[in-house]
Amino acid sequence: MPNTILVGAQWGDEGKGKIIDYLTDEAEIVVRSQGGNNAGHTIVIDGEKYVLHLIPSGILRKSKTCVIGNGVVLDPVSLVQEIEGLRARGVKVGKNLLISDAAHLVFPYHRALDEQREALKGGGKIGTTKRGIGPAYADKASRTGIRAGDLLSPETFAEKLAARVKENNAVLKSLDAKPVSGKQILSDYLEAAKVLGPFITNTVVFLHHAVQQGVPILFEGAQGTFLDIDHGTYPFVTSSNTTAGGACTGSGVPPHRIDTVMGVVKAYTTRVGEGPFPTEDAGLTSTLHGMGREFGATTGRPRRCGWFDAVATRYSAMVNGIDEIAITNLDGLDGVDWIKVCVGYRIGGKTIDYPPADHADIARCKPVYIDMPGWRKPTDHATKFSELPPKARDYAKKIAALTGAKLAIVSIGPARSQTIRL
Repeated sequence: MPNTILVGAQWGDEGKGKIIDYLTDEAEIVVRSQGGNNAGHTIVIDGEKYVLHLIPSGILRKSKTCVIGNGVVLDPVSLVQEIEGLRARGVKVGKNLLISDAAHLVFPYHRALDEQREALKGGGKIGTTKRGIGPAYADKASRTGIRAGDLLSPETFAEKLAARVKENNAVLKSLDAKPVSGKQILSDYLEAAKVLGPFITNTVVFLHHAVQQGVPILFEGAQGTFLDIDHGTYPFVTSSNTTAGGACTGSGVPPHRIDTVMGVVKAYTTRVGEGPFPTEDAGLTSTLHGMGREFGATTGRPRRCGWFDAVATRYSAMVNGIDEIAITNLDGLDGVDWIKVCVGYRIGGKTIDYPPADHADIARCKPVYIDMPGWRKPTDHATKFSELPPKARDYAKKIAALTGAKLAIVSIGPARSQTIRL
């Protein structure tokens, strides 16, 4: 397997966890390079459901090494809980997990600030998960963050933490919010450090040696292209680079060592939280929710649903350099008579084929649709592409062609076995 970056080509929740799990069979190392525990990757193995937030999905396969890179922001207490939860279910977490000593930490004051700032926005809220991810990245950018490597030196950690608690409590006080207890945080984080300490190392050096030896690496993206801080529907975005470039800066692996970029798309489109969504459709949302689909893995929030947006995915292919696409949730459209596909946006009396930069302009865009006939047959038992209904095959090939990438994978259910590799 070539060194591969896997990215979400929509607004996140595309089913990346399942595709990563499937591809990990061919890789030796799986790297998480950005985001925090605001992400949720769902994998179903032999009927058992696993939801991972910080640990790469490769942890569920034997003889694979998982790396949490320098671009991730991690909550040590939550990570320990995730590790213990996996171990309780018989999943090995030991030498197969490495954590970058340069990864920044998320603290309770980050969560408190996240919640207060979101509340102050009122009707203009972003829809954050309130996990403190944005404030943690803000500390990183302002060069006041505390990193995983600091946990290995209790005295240094305590000194840095005291300064950050003092400053952030002053900010929380100005927002009429309850201050956090520095003493409690110190105790909780040093306790977490006892578990995490053996995993913390210089992961850049580890990955560099792996690249030199030709070990196949899979880079696991979190969230999706249109939640990228630079290329998404700003300000309704996350606080990191969710695009392919973020995999390089967030891991320390240079761009010329990447061989393939695979984009994951749903057969339709979904979005969680606030922000513009041109193809949103109340009828499709009702249908999918009625099937028990499209509820957030991290928050449980119902996802907004709409038709496939080829304008957005073409742009995503451009930004990420997507070579191949994996289409998930094709089975979600099994009962639909006619399927709409957005091939352009209408705004200000003209038709455009790219998303405007301003979110207000995107909100004004009206989708230009083509209609494709549904197949009205179940797809979830197919084991190869030729076994799918002809109209389902036509639809998958059409949206791949509109995206401008080679069709590589079609997923027709949550299980590993419900994955077709072309």
